[in-house]
Amino acid sequence: MARLKKHLGRYVDPRTDFGWKFYFGREDNKILLIEFLNSLFHGEKIISDLRYKPVEHDGDYEEMRRVVFDLHCIGSDGEVFIIEMQQLFQEFFKDRAVYYTSRLINKQLARGKKGSDYYLPEVYFIGILEFDMDRNGSSGISRVTERPYFYDVALCDKLTKEIFYDKLGYKMISLPLFNKQPEELKTVMDQWLYLLKHLSTMDRLPTFLDKRIFGLIFEIGEIGKLTEEELMSYEASLKHKRDAESVFNSAKKSGEALGHAKGLAEGKAKGLAEGERKKALETAKAFKEMGLPIADIAKGTGLSVEEVEKL
Repeated sequence: MARLKKHLGRYVDPRTDFGWKFYFGREDNKILLIEFLNSLFHGEKIISDLRYKPVEHDGDYEEMRRVVFDLHCIGSDGEVFIIEMQQLFQEFFKDRAVYYTSRLINKQLARGKKGSDYYLPEVYFIGILEFDMDRNGSSGISRVTERPYFYDVALCDKLTKEIFYDKLGYKMISLPLFNKQPEELKTVMDQWLYLLKHLSTMDRLPTFLDKRIFGLIFEIGEIGKLTEEELMSYEASLKHKRDAESVFNSAKKSGEALGHAKGLAEGKAKGLAEGERKKALETAKAFKEMGLPIADIAKGTGLSVEEVEKL
């Protein structure tokens, strides 16, 4: 066991599927998720409590794809939060974020409801990404900001820059772009992002992190305190993460990274789209043969759960 714990480090890595849900997806530890979300909103709103809700949602019609969230919570004021940890690059991640929020918004009004009452709760999508969302300049916009790792998105008037609708928001974190050193951590959000990125390599709670906020993570996150079942689940999750990254990186080097080729001639646009789908299917098949969860494969490749199941 000592050799195994040394190999795994001292603390559970929150950037694994097991670790993310271990720290943030349990009722006993929900204060961690509350504190993390409040750090992202930074006074824009104060979350005092959360209720965990089902993460799987079937479509209203048979042909609609089923969606599976990492975490789905309701705040004390009725606001809705979707919280996702995305490990591998996905070409259409923004599309998926909008689709997820749209599905939940659509569920708020009962089918067949009459009248003009369209009052909706606040809906927020929180994405923690282990890739640069615009690494290839796909947005066509240069983001000049002191925090290139943080996307704080809302519907606004393009001319006046004023918020048009303040009850729908997207907050994305690109962890690879967060490179602050301990002496540069100025906000609680900075501390959270540093912790998410480096916890798996730490051996104690450093003095530059607020013990009142982060003490619980270091208390519950020790690998030596996991049950045998939890340890097995964590090992499997860590292996899936490393295997998926290895397969993805190999595919990328050999030109098979989900059709991620850029700079092709304009007349080959249709062939590129077909190539992207073919590579996505090939990658999904490889992941499936490795035994990765169907929902994770679908999320990582942009395919539907049903498409992965048929492979």
